[in-house]
Amino acid sequence: MRHKFKGPVIQRRDQVDGSTTDQRLLDSRGPSDWVHTDPWRVLRIQAEFVEGFGALAELGPAIGVFGSARTPLDHPSYAQGEELGRRLVDAGFAVMTGGGPGAMEAANKGASEAGGLSVGLGIELPFESGLNEWVDIGVNFRYFFARKTMFVKYAQGFVVLPGGLGTLDELFEALTLVQTQKVTRFPVVLLGVDYWSGLLAWLRDTVLADGKISTADLDMMVLTDDLDEAVDLMVRARGERAS
Repeated sequence: MRHKFKGPVIQRRDQVDGSTTDQRLLDSRGPSDWVHTDPWRVLRIQAEFVEGFGALAELGPAIGVFGSARTPLDHPSYAQGEELGRRLVDAGFAVMTGGGPGAMEAANKGASEAGGLSVGLGIELPFESGLNEWVDIGVNFRYFFARKTMFVKYAQGFVVLPGGLGTLDELFEALTLVQTQKVTRFPVVLLGVDYWSGLLAWLRDTVLADGKISTADLDMMVLTDDLDEAVDLMVRARGERAS
């Protein structure tokens, strides 16, 4: 059955609309009367932050796991995501994903089956249908910027599984915030040497070589296939925070 989540609201069948709240906020085309509704949107935006802060305030140490919603169940990255979720829970972390299918579902499933806290921060999209069944605490957002704030505020580190534009957006958002010292430095692991090596090579051989970034910017990311290394890095960072 066709359905769509708009924040806490669900639409089904012919009630599903074809646009998103972000799109309506950012789209400047059409009649000018939409301008007069923006002050009221501030209240909705405020509500998203209040709901997110209220749901996650007592979360405890958590790791954000990013990855593609298109990862099939039989893909090696799905199995890797499950195992990552389990190991993070065993190390004392909650697991926080975008709450969608694919790699996100895998990490939530691994965390939930391991008896840990599995968190999903969903977003209103025209082609995804809400939070996966393995999310224990879920918050649906209308606005990407509110959702991103929750990831950065409540995650102590990020592990990035193979993914597409959404995953890249989340990765570079986190790196930019660290680079510009908007947030305290935290570990970022790229899980999947074959998948991510080309990106890192381009950053090193083109972007760094042309002086657009520094070596320290590349050092913010750790590339590995080793789940133990990824989890150990998060554990060490937690210890450094506590000291």
